[in-house]
Amino acid sequence: MDFIDQIRALASRVAVTKELLQTEEATKNAMVMPFIQLLGYNVFDPLEVTPELVSDIGTKKGEKVDYAILKDGKPIILFECKKSGGDLTINHASQLFRYFHVTEARFAVLTNGLTYRFFTDLECANKMDDKPFFEFNMLDFRDQDVDELKKFAKSTFDLDTILETANHLKYTRAIQNTLNEW
Repeated sequence: MDFIDQIRALASRVAVTKELLQTEEATKNAMVMPFIQLLGYNVFDPLEVTPELVSDIGTKKGEKVDYAILKDGKPIILFECKKSGGDLTINHASQLFRYFHVTEARFAVLTNGLTYRFFTDLECANKMDDKPFFEFNMLDFRDQDVDELKKFAKSTFDLDTILETANHLKYTRAIQNTLNEW
C-alpha cells in the first residue's frame, strides 16, 4: 500500500472515531501513535520513539513532551498532543516552546489527532517560531500535502531538505496572505 493510501485509511478511521475520543490519552493511542507509525517510526521502540521525554528547564521540573522521535539517540521531532478536536492555538503550545528550547530537535508538532501543526526555528535559532510552517489536516488534505508530510518519514527524513521546504512554505504563505489582504 502506498503512503497516500495509508494516510487515507487512517483518515477514514479518524473520521469515524474522532467523536468517541474524549481524552488526550485516547487521542494519542488511536490517532497520534498510528500517525507516527505511518511515518515509519516504531512507536514501540524507545530507541526510536520515546514517550514522555523529560525536558526540564530552569525551575520547571518534570516537564515532559508527549513523544520524541529519535535519530542516533537524539530528538529530531517533538510531538505535543491535545485531545481529539481540542484547541491548537499558540497558547496551547507553551509546553512545546519550552521542550523545543531544551532539546536538539529542529521540528515540533502540535496536534489534536485531526490537525498536525509543524514548527521549526526559522526566525531565531533554537527558539520555536510562533507560526507553523506546515499544517496537515487528516480530514482535508491534498496530494501535495501528503508529499510534504512524506518528507518527515523515517525513510526520507533529511534535515536540510525539510528546513529548505519550511523556509519556502513560510514565505509562500506570507505572500498568499498579503495577496488575500489586497
